[in-house]
Amino acid sequence: MKNNIVLIGMPGVGKSTVGVILAKILGYSFVDSDLVIQETEKKLLKDIIAEKGVDGFIEVENRVNSRLEAYRSVIATGGSVVYGKEAMEHLSEIATVVYLKLDYRKLRYRLGNIKNRGVVIREGQRLSDLYKERAPLYEKYADIIIDENGCDIEKTVQKIVESLK
Repeated sequence: MKNNIVLIGMPGVGKSTVGVILAKILGYSFVDSDLVIQETEKKLLKDIIAEKGVDGFIEVENRVNSRLEAYRSVIATGGSVVYGKEAMEHLSEIATVVYLKLDYRKLRYRLGNIKNRGVVIREGQRLSDLYKERAPLYEKYADIIIDENGCDIEKTVQKIVESLK
Protein backbone atom coordinates (compact mmCIF):
# COMPACT_ATOMS: atom_id res chain seq x y z
CA MET A 1 0.00 0.00 0.00
CA LYS A 2 1.31 3.42 -0.96
CA ASN A 3 0.92 5.60 2.09
CA ASN A 4 3.83 7.92 1.37
CA ILE A 5 4.56 10.69 -1.13
CA VAL A 6 7.99 11.02 -2.75
CA LEU A 7 9.03 14.31 -4.32
CA ILE A 8 11.53 14.15 -7.19
CA GLY A 9 12.95 16.84 -9.45
CA MET A 10 15.98 18.97 -10.15
CA PRO A 11 17.88 20.68 -7.33
CA GLY A 12 16.25 24.02 -6.57
CA VAL A 13 12.66 23.14 -7.50
CA GLY A 14 11.66 23.25 -3.82
CA LYS A 15 11.29 19.57 -2.90
CA SER A 16 12.27 20.12 0.74
CA THR A 17 10.32 23.36 1.21
CA VAL A 18 7.21 22.00 -0.51
CA GLY A 19 7.62 18.69 1.33
CA VAL A 20 7.56 20.25 4.80
CA ILE A 21 4.39 22.26 4.06
CA LEU A 22 2.70 19.31 2.31
CA ALA A 23 3.47 17.06 5.30
CA LYS A 24 1.91 19.60 7.68
CA ILE A 25 -1.25 19.89 5.55
CA LEU A 26 -1.64 16.09 5.24
CA GLY A 27 -0.66 15.34 8.83
CA TYR A 28 2.31 13.26 7.59
CA SER A 29 5.90 13.07 8.77
CA PHE A 30 8.62 14.67 6.66
CA VAL A 31 11.80 12.90 5.55
CA ASP A 32 14.64 14.59 3.66
CA SER A 33 16.56 11.74 2.07
CA ASP A 34 19.69 13.90 1.69
CA LEU A 35 19.74 14.32 5.48
CA VAL A 36 19.24 10.56 5.90
CA ILE A 37 22.28 10.00 3.65
CA GLN A 38 24.36 12.47 5.68
CA GLU A 39 23.26 10.81 8.93
CA THR A 40 23.97 7.30 7.62
CA GLU A 41 27.39 8.23 6.21
CA LYS A 42 28.29 10.70 9.00
CA LYS A 43 29.42 13.17 6.32
CA LEU A 44 28.06 16.13 4.37
CA LEU A 45 26.86 15.42 0.82
CA LYS A 46 29.59 17.59 -0.72
CA ASP A 47 32.23 15.68 1.27
CA ILE A 48 30.86 12.30 0.13
CA ILE A 49 30.98 13.56 -3.48
CA ALA A 50 34.53 14.91 -2.99
CA GLU A 51 35.70 11.60 -1.46
CA LYS A 52 33.88 9.04 -3.58
CA GLY A 53 33.25 10.99 -6.78
CA VAL A 54 29.92 11.26 -8.58
CA ASP A 55 29.52 7.53 -9.24
CA GLY A 56 30.45 6.65 -5.65
CA PHE A 57 27.92 9.14 -4.31
CA ILE A 58 25.21 7.75 -6.60
CA GLU A 59 25.93 4.26 -5.20
CA VAL A 60 25.58 5.54 -1.63
CA GLU A 61 22.39 7.44 -2.49
CA ASN A 62 20.93 4.38 -4.22
CA ARG A 63 21.74 2.10 -1.27
CA VAL A 64 20.32 4.46 1.38
CA ASN A 65 17.14 5.28 -0.58
CA SER A 66 16.47 1.66 -1.53
CA ARG A 67 16.30 0.82 2.19
CA LEU A 68 14.33 3.87 3.30
CA GLU A 69 11.39 2.96 5.51
CA ALA A 70 8.58 5.40 6.04
CA TYR A 71 4.90 5.44 6.96
CA ARG A 72 2.56 8.31 6.14
CA SER A 73 5.50 10.48 5.17
CA VAL A 74 6.41 13.03 2.56
CA ILE A 75 9.91 12.17 1.34
CA ALA A 76 12.00 14.83 -0.39
CA THR A 77 14.78 13.19 -2.40
CA GLY A 78 18.01 14.50 -3.84
CA GLY A 79 17.88 15.47 -7.50
CA SER A 80 20.13 12.54 -8.48
CA VAL A 81 17.95 9.84 -6.86
CA VAL A 82 16.61 8.88 -10.32
CA TYR A 83 20.02 7.45 -11.25
CA GLY A 84 19.47 4.67 -8.69
CA LYS A 85 17.31 1.93 -10.22
CA GLU A 86 16.84 0.01 -6.93
CA ALA A 87 16.05 3.20 -5.03
CA MET A 88 13.42 4.28 -7.54
CA GLU A 89 11.84 0.83 -7.67
CA HIS A 90 11.61 0.80 -3.86
CA LEU A 91 10.28 4.35 -3.61
CA SER A 92 7.71 3.63 -6.35
CA GLU A 93 6.49 0.63 -4.33
CA ILE A 94 6.05 2.53 -1.06
CA ALA A 95 4.92 5.92 -2.37
CA THR A 96 3.17 8.03 -4.94
CA VAL A 97 6.00 9.68 -6.85
CA VAL A 98 5.48 13.38 -7.62
CA TYR A 99 7.77 15.15 -10.09
CA LEU A 100 8.12 18.89 -9.45
CA LYS A 101 8.84 20.26 -12.92
CA LEU A 102 10.27 23.69 -13.60
CA ASP A 103 11.49 25.29 -16.85
CA TYR A 104 15.26 25.37 -17.24
CA ARG A 105 15.54 29.18 -17.29
CA LYS A 106 13.64 29.56 -14.02
CA LEU A 107 15.62 26.72 -12.47
CA ARG A 108 18.97 28.30 -13.42
CA TYR A 109 17.84 31.58 -11.88
CA ARG A 110 16.80 29.86 -8.62
CA LEU A 111 19.90 27.72 -8.24
CA GLY A 112 22.72 30.25 -8.28
CA ASN A 113 25.99 28.52 -7.33
CA ILE A 114 25.37 24.77 -7.53
CA LYS A 115 28.81 23.82 -6.19
CA ASN A 116 27.79 24.81 -2.65
CA ARG A 117 24.60 22.74 -2.78
CA GLY A 118 26.17 19.30 -3.13
CA VAL A 119 24.66 18.90 -6.60
CA VAL A 120 25.73 15.73 -8.37
CA ILE A 121 27.28 17.05 -11.57
CA ARG A 122 30.17 15.59 -13.52
CA GLU A 123 33.35 17.49 -14.33
CA GLY A 124 32.75 19.62 -17.42
CA GLN A 125 28.99 19.04 -17.34
CA ARG A 126 26.78 22.10 -17.49
CA LEU A 127 23.48 22.56 -15.67
CA SER A 128 21.67 22.51 -19.03
CA ASP A 129 23.24 19.08 -19.78
CA LEU A 130 22.13 17.81 -16.39
CA TYR A 131 18.60 19.10 -16.98
CA LYS A 132 18.35 17.36 -20.37
CA GLU A 133 19.75 14.12 -18.92
CA ARG A 134 17.47 13.98 -15.88
CA ALA A 135 14.11 15.30 -17.17
CA PRO A 136 13.23 12.03 -19.01
CA LEU A 137 14.11 10.02 -15.88
CA TYR A 138 11.88 12.17 -13.67
CA GLU A 139 9.03 11.72 -16.14
CA LYS A 140 9.64 7.96 -16.35
CA TYR A 141 9.28 7.44 -12.59
CA ALA A 142 6.57 10.03 -11.85
CA ASP A 143 3.02 9.01 -10.98
CA ILE A 144 2.09 12.71 -10.97
CA ILE A 145 3.80 15.63 -12.71
CA ILE A 146 3.33 19.08 -11.17
CA ASP A 147 4.17 22.02 -13.41
CA GLU A 148 5.59 24.64 -11.06
CA ASN A 149 5.98 27.39 -13.65
CA GLY A 150 4.21 30.51 -12.44
CA CYS A 151 3.59 28.94 -9.02
CA ASP A 152 4.74 29.99 -5.60
CA ILE A 153 5.23 27.37 -2.87
CA GLU A 154 1.58 27.50 -1.73
CA LYS A 155 0.25 27.07 -5.27
CA THR A 156 2.60 24.11 -5.84
CA VAL A 157 1.41 22.47 -2.61
CA GLN A 158 -2.23 23.12 -3.59
CA LYS A 159 -1.66 21.48 -7.00
CA ILE A 160 -0.15 18.39 -5.33
CA VAL A 161 -3.02 18.07 -2.84
CA GLU A 162 -5.57 18.34 -5.67
CA SER A 163 -3.67 15.75 -7.75
CA LEU A 164 -3.65 13.28 -4.85
CA LYS A 165 -7.46 13.30 -4.50
